[in-house]
Amino acid sequence: MAKKIIVIGGSAAGPKAAARARRLDNDAEITIIQKAHDLSMASCGFPYYVGGFFDDRNKLLCTPTGVVRDPTFYMKTKEIFAKTDTEVTKINRQDKTVETKNVQTGESETLEYDKLIMAMGACPKMPPVPGTELEGITTLQSMPDADYLRKVRDEGTIKKAVVVGGGLIGIETCEALQLAGIKITVVEMLPQILMFLDWQLAKILENHVKTHAADVITDNAVSAFLGDENGKLRAVKLANGDEIPCEMAVVAIGVTPNTKLARDADINVGKTGGVVVNEYMQTNDPDIYAIGDCTEVPQRMSGNNVHAPYGDLANLEGRVAGENVIQGNVATFPGTIQTGVCKVFDFSAGSTGLSEASAKKLGYKNAVSVVTAGPDKPGFMGAHILINKITADTETGKMLGFQCIGMGDASKQIGMAAMAIMGGLTIDQLVNADLPYAPPFSLAIDNIVAAAHAMQNKLHGLMEGLSAIEVKKKLDSGETPFIIDCRGPEEWEQMRLGVGEHLIPVGALRGRIKELPEDKNTEIITFCKISLRGYEAARILVANGYKNVKVMEGGLMAWPFYREK
Repeated sequence: MAKKIIVIGGSAAGPKAAARARRLDNDAEITIIQKAHDLSMASCGFPYYVGGFFDDRNKLLCTPTGVVRDPTFYMKTKEIFAKTDTEVTKINRQDKTVETKNVQTGESETLEYDKLIMAMGACPKMPPVPGTELEGITTLQSMPDADYLRKVRDEGTIKKAVVVGGGLIGIETCEALQLAGIKITVVEMLPQILMFLDWQLAKILENHVKTHAADVITDNAVSAFLGDENGKLRAVKLANGDEIPCEMAVVAIGVTPNTKLARDADINVGKTGGVVVNEYMQTNDPDIYAIGDCTEVPQRMSGNNVHAPYGDLANLEGRVAGENVIQGNVATFPGTIQTGVCKVFDFSAGSTGLSEASAKKLGYKNAVSVVTAGPDKPGFMGAHILINKITADTETGKMLGFQCIGMGDASKQIGMAAMAIMGGLTIDQLVNADLPYAPPFSLAIDNIVAAAHAMQNKLHGLMEGLSAIEVKKKLDSGETPFIIDCRGPEEWEQMRLGVGEHLIPVGALRGRIKELPEDKNTEIITFCKISLRGYEAARILVANGYKNVKVMEGGLMAWPFYREK
């Protein structure tokens, strides 16, 4: 008898599971039940559709060859019955049935299953403040949301908007609407945008967003949405009492796993709010699996379960569940190291593994980081600067995390770092990584390897580094280290910190040692544009007997604060 498989949810994870199951069993009866009208939506592409990077809505629903994934497509190419505009209202575990209702006609139906896969996704969070029902407040979670915001863009009638939330979706939405000529203010209740980054890199990105005529307010929450007499949004009120006039607000403060069906069926839900699954994506009911944004999965480095609503993970989990409902529990999903990347105007930004802050919070007492900066390729090939932060465990020598931002290809760096972390590479192994090199694509020593070299120097005592944050803290507290800018006079005139530094080009340093403090214990901090010359200068000073020499990591490019020029 043919196996009956029902998949609840038709966005990313569900269709992937159904397709995998079909490829392994040509006779199974496979049904996808989708509450929305569309299937297989590329939801990560919503901001780019809104922003006008492409105009054909169907591109969000197409295969790589341009065929729209609708119910006809699933039936003809995969013999999968896709029921759209249909909601599952109840799971009866004892009878192994699901009850459904057509959201347009109200027609109900009961379907039997042998194996059930839950892929219900997640629901957007809304702040618990007055006024959320006002006209002009939206999220960017669904195709109707994307359609609405694209209509706003095309009509051009809205002039001011507030984006509530400075995470991935919030920043991508900020760019999309700013490109439409809308004046944007991003409001984030936490001390920084993009919490997957440590503060220093996030602050550099915040400064970049501001250069594109978008305002960013951090450490301030929304306290109310204010409307006019017609029920339309007129302003957003902040916790400090300020009001931001606007005609639209996009709420992007995160998502909550959609688990009502699971809870009602006594399927276990964990501390993060997601359905609990084992390595086979199987719930506490052996005939029910759960995948995608409605689940929680292990963070491979901490061992703790996390809610990780990423499109790539949804597809990987779907493939595992689709295989297991056909062949038994033969495929596993080990969890996530939470790798992500996003576009921020001209910058890209990404991270993988643990940030320095999260590593220390998880008890990695020996976690140490280093910030580096450098071009993504030779200057004669049109180089762009990348700023990196690598975190390692001094006890094991293994890399714990990596972050990268800049106008170069951060995605490439993050991808390599993710594989290094999953492979358990130590810094001493990473310094000799055999990577592809040609001037159009990279430096002879790629950024991630250069970052590993800096970390190795730090671990082996060849460099004592200070982050820009640590340098600023010293200056703000009244300390007066002797600071050397190792660049040339022309570079100095174009850009400088203005914190009392001394201009001594690295090429002149050996001949100007006498200009330095006589006391060899004086704290000296060296830097340049990216601190490559700063490190060179530090080695010269150490060779000349100076005992308290530090390098400002990442140089001017990694300085997130105000500078004189």
